[in-house]
Order: sequence, then C-alpha cells, then structure tokens
Amino acid sequence: MSKTTIPTGGIADDAINLTSKVTGTLPVANGGTATTSYTAGITEADQWRITTSWNGTANPITSNWERNDTDFDKIGTGMTQSSGNFTFPSTGIYKVEFNLPCSKGSGDTQYAAAKINVTTDNSNYELRATNYAFINEAGGETYSGVYCSAIVDVTDTSNVKVQFGVVNQSATDFYGDTNNNKTTATFIRLGDT
Repeated sequence: MSKTTIPTGGIADDAINLTSKVTGTLPVANGGTATTSYTAGITEADQWRITTSWNGTANPITSNWERNDTDFDKIGTGMTQSSGNFTFPSTGIYKVEFNLPCSKGSGDTQYAAAKINVTTDNSNYELRATNYAFINEAGGETYSGVYCSAIVDVTDTSNVKVQFGVVNQSATDFYGDTNNNKTTATFIRLGDT
C-alpha cells in the first residue's frame, strides 16, 4: 500500500491560483447557477410604527407614523412616507409586514382586520394582504393581535407604493406608542426585481 505525503512546504504550495489559471465562469456548488456578479446580504430594511392609540376603522392609516427610533437603525436609504403612503427607495422584491395589536373592553367584535394595500399606478390602491382577529370580550379589556404580510415586486418606485389599513366590525381599540413597537410596518428588500 503506497502512502501519499504532503509536500514539506505544506498544502498551500500546491494551491491553484484561480485568477490566473481558470477562465470562464466558475461553477456553483449544490445545484446553483453560475453568477458573474451579485450583491450579498440585505440592502434595504426599515420599520415604521404608529405613535398613538386609536379606536375604530382607519383605512388607510394616514397619520401618526414614525420610523422606529428605539435601538434601531435602517439598512440602506429606507422608506419615505406621506399621509400613510409609503414609497420604496429602490426597485426590487420586498417583503412587507404589518403587525396590529388590538383589544375590546366591552362586548365582542366579530373581526378586526389588518390590510396591506398596493398601488402600481400611484393612484388606485388594491388589497394585497389581509388577516382577521375575533375578540370575545371576557369581562374586561380582552386583547388580540393581527399580522399579515405580502411580497411586493417594486418595478417602479414612482408608481408602486403601499399603505396600511384597519377595519373592524365594532369599535375596537388599536395600539400605538412612540417608545416601543405596537402597530408596526416592516420592509425588507429580498433581491432584485
């Protein structure tokens, strides 16, 4: 049985210089596709919240938005907002999340709904995601929460925008705070469009 020995100079002496010894596109392991350039990591991430609590429907929520400013910093340029309409900083595929805590102090509510509305023409907003909570008031303030999300293909930052809405069957309390996250909207760019 023959033995294989490592050269005295170590393995590094036998390493191949890929920049000068290989031409073409290098293969990608595990069934991936070869790439010639890419941007690694998340290039945009931002989070906004409502600063004050309110009661009842708001579709869309047009006021009391602020960027999270408690132990937070955005990645990239970040979103801009005007009267509840959010503009994306660059094209791409974005995950949009909406979190809505709610409660009822007297009586039940058949639904409290969180909504994500999207426009592709900077004018007509259409429902793209929604979720519902039922609150069965149990002898005092009874709490629930609603979450929904959408992946939005932002092909044009002038025309593709989002807004958030809340509707309820019976006057429901919704929560905001300027010091911690209650009602929040989160935006994460996943990749290129």
